[in-house]
Amino acid sequence: QVQLVESGGGSVQAGGSLRLSCAASGSTDKYCMKWFRQSPMKEREAVANLFSDGKTWYADPVKGRFTVSSNNDKNLLYLQMNSLQVEDTAVYYCARPATTTFCVYKYFGQGTQVTVSS
Repeated sequence: QVQLVESGGGSVQAGGSLRLSCAASGSTDKYCMKWFRQSPMKEREAVANLFSDGKTWYADPVKGRFTVSSNNDKNLLYLQMNSLQVEDTAVYYCARPATTTFCVYKYFGQGTQVTVSS
């Protein structure tokens, strides 16, 4: 059973920073891990990817402000969020695919709330 548990969310003023963590029940090595977010009245959107080769991808709204990484054991995924904006307010989820072959996300954590105030 794959478990993903996010933490690190909270309330912060615009311009502040937060670091989210996602603890996986096993290694995430060889998987393309992803952070999503969802705010009320909006569809879930992709935020950042960490691919198995170490490459990263970021959605345009967070590019240059957010950084995705993992620890050496590959069982923790991080999302460093700087220069936070009110528009970043959302529940943030980490996700893992069912297999290492395709980046089709099957497993999601319960999410952590990020609230940014002006």
